[in-house]
Order: sequence, then C-alpha cells, then structure tokens
Amino acid sequence: MAKRPARHLSQQKSESVVPLYPAETHWHPLGMEEEASRDKAYVRKVRPQSEGQKLLMEAIGEHHLTVALGPAGTGKTFLAISAAVEAFESGKVSRIILSRPAVEAGESLGFLPGDLQDKLAPYLRPLYDALSDRLGGKRLRACIADGTIEVAPIAYMRGRTLNNAFVVIDEAQNCTYGQIKMLLTRLGWHSTMVLTGDPDQTDLLPGMSGLADISNRLRHLSEVAVVDLVEADIVRHPLVASMLTVL
Repeated sequence: MAKRPARHLSQQKSESVVPLYPAETHWHPLGMEEEASRDKAYVRKVRPQSEGQKLLMEAIGEHHLTVALGPAGTGKTFLAISAAVEAFESGKVSRIILSRPAVEAGESLGFLPGDLQDKLAPYLRPLYDALSDRLGGKRLRACIADGTIEVAPIAYMRGRTLNNAFVVIDEAQNCTYGQIKMLLTRLGWHSTMVLTGDPDQTDLLPGMSGLADISNRLRHLSEVAVVDLVEADIVRHPLVASMLTVL
C-alpha cells in the first residue's frame, strides 16, 4: 500500500485542529463577529415605551441640559444616545461625545493589558453597544475614526469646551460633586448635554457621589430639565422591576 504524501497529511492535520484562541489577540469593543448581525438590524427610529420615557425624550428635545434619574433598565442611556444620533444625523450638531467614569463595580480587575484604549474598553463597552444598535458597526467605526463620535473617560473632559456637540454623561452616580460640576461647565455654544444615572446604585463610598445633590440644585433652574424615571418605566425583563421593589 502506497504511503500518502507528507504534504497531504500535514494539510489534513491542520484542518482538523481547532485553535483555542484566535490568531489576533488585539480586542476591540466593536468586535467584527458582532458587526454583521448589528448592521442588519440596527434601530432607525426609537419610540418611548412608557410615560416616563416620553417625558425624557421631550425634555431632551426642549432643553440644552437634561438630567435623567432612574433605576436600572429604564432606558436612560439608550434614549440619550438615540437623541444624540438623531441630532447628529439631522445636522443639529457636528459631533457626539460620550463619557462615563471608569469605576469598577465592587470588584478589582487588576492591571488590564494593552494601551490606554484597551484598558478603558471594558468600562466604555455599554456606550459602544448603544451606539452600534443605532448606527451599525461599520458606520460607527468610520465615525470614531474621523472623530465625529468620541467615547472618552471622565478624566479626559477637564479643560475642554464642547461646542456644537451632543454630550452624554453616563453612570453619573459614580462621579463626585466636583467631577459633575466640572462636566456641566464643559457645555459650549450650540450644544446639548444629558446626564444619566441612578443615585441609589453608586459604586463609590457612602457620601462621595454628587449626583443627588447636583440634581436637587438644578431642579430650581427653569432652563434645566430633571426627569425622574420609576419602576414602571423599566423595559427589561419584568423580574427586574419586581426585584428592585424588594432589594
């Protein structure tokens, strides 16, 4: 019996071996494996699912500064980013700036590998997800590459003046009073800012979060809208609303 060529055996062996890890180890928050599925079904028009969400969308459209407070699952971040995308696509603003604090939720992740962008990617992933749902992965990559969409940590906002931009500050309950004051004073000409957070779900030490104090002070300004979302506005699994009433 003739022996199979060694080249044929090596090819057969290589085809049967399944690598445990991908060849490219560099991770990006907008993974290529998710891009195709997201592009096929990205959301074109967002409609409110509750009365509280309707009030929030109206407030964002009528005010240059809106504070959205409410428990998890009420759509604060998604509605704010949706409003930002609509303003960007209609030409009302020339860029979108999203920011959130890089605070670990009760556990230490240690030293993350990679450059600064790689280290911050896990904290900013929820913002990338919401943007990808609204724009699709390919267009989002292009907008980030040309700078029309910027996702940055809170520390990178000091000293800037944000003109002609739609600014979304997410997870503001993890910001101190001084940080939120700094962020609010970044607002420039022809710009809109939305601050979202849940004062009851802070990951900071007791008394450090400044969201509740800031929102109470801003309620007295007619130019600022403070919208309070409740358990009835939760659009996640029905169990989320039930659990929040007892936890």
